[in-house]
Amino acid sequence: MQASNTPRAYGWVARFFHWTIAVLILAAIGLGLYAGSLPTGAQDQMQAVFRAFSIHKTVGVAVLVLALLRILWTLTQRKPRPLHPGRRLESFVAEAVHWALWIGMVIMPLTGWLLHSAAPGGFSRILWPLGQRLPGVPEDAALAERFAHFHETGWWVLAGLILLHVAGAVKHALIDRDGTMSRMAGHPDRAPEPPPARPALLSHLLAALAALAIWGATAVLAVPGADEDAVAPAVTAPVASGWAVEQGTLAIEVVQAGSPISGRFGAWDAAIDYDPEEQAGHVTVNIDIASLELGSVSDSAKGPDFLNAPAHPTATFDADILAEGAGPVARGTLTIAGKSVPAELPFDLVIAGDTATAKGRMQVDRRDFGVGSGYADESTVGFAVGISFDLTAKRQ
Repeated sequence: MQASNTPRAYGWVARFFHWTIAVLILAAIGLGLYAGSLPTGAQDQMQAVFRAFSIHKTVGVAVLVLALLRILWTLTQRKPRPLHPGRRLESFVAEAVHWALWIGMVIMPLTGWLLHSAAPGGFSRILWPLGQRLPGVPEDAALAERFAHFHETGWWVLAGLILLHVAGAVKHALIDRDGTMSRMAGHPDRAPEPPPARPALLSHLLAALAALAIWGATAVLAVPGADEDAVAPAVTAPVASGWAVEQGTLAIEVVQAGSPISGRFGAWDAAIDYDPEEQAGHVTVNIDIASLELGSVSDSAKGPDFLNAPAHPTATFDADILAEGAGPVARGTLTIAGKSVPAELPFDLVIAGDTATAKGRMQVDRRDFGVGSGYADESTVGFAVGISFDLTAKRQ
């Protein structure tokens, strides 16, 4: 069997790409669905999720590389002539599905890699010795969420295209009985001799445009609109205090499977009473646990094995603001998951007129709050949790 295509059949190189990529795509879809269905409660269950997603990502990268090579090879090859040149609509649909499949073979693993690159801290490593992240892609939870929406929706579109492709092959094999399958699966010499075909450059171009339209519509449907996807500012409800927070972030950092993951609480309020002259005051912060955004593990983090948002919807930091040699510090009690622990939060403070900016960070041990008690070691989830804030407040 020769490497190049002929007017009657595909060569062995095209056949290798076709069947290898087909098997890998089906494996990637199955692995993704399997990994998403796994429970995430106990430590060994989380490790199983990490392993499944790592294999899924590795298979996806393999598909991306092979798909790019296949497209380059296809562009250098003539395609076997159609057996039924008179069936123009059928030929057009088949061509459009082929183009959509080729585009999907690149887009889907690429968006998966973009998701992996943008997700803060990463989630399940790609099993290869090369780099984990694509260059130029920032770690951004909102950006990762956009890629995730497209990736999840796109897999179903790709699955639908595969079903159309298979349905077409079955039609040729069982209804037309025209030997089309032997062009890709049988012996090339036994493939039927096609009739002469007229040039169809315009038809190929229109089919390619139709394929691009399919994936363009997928992007529009999958990615939320700007209003839905906008990051909400921290909730700073009116409170009886000397300072009102105008804007700010409350961030959290954990270590998962050896990699740091950053997130944020989208809803919280702070009652601040502070006298700049006395350099003393009091602060009470209420945090909505359900508003936590922590990448791919958000739901697990808010579940019963960790922060348990349904049972303990609010965390509280109640502290006195004191002046010390190294700078101001908020010293008091941090309550998480129903357990209160003494806590100290050093921070930097700059006051200009009636505007104050402050930022600080503290580290706590999740075991002190009974969070993740089923994870007795740090191989899956680290003990240390970083909590930081950055805000601007106005004097009332």
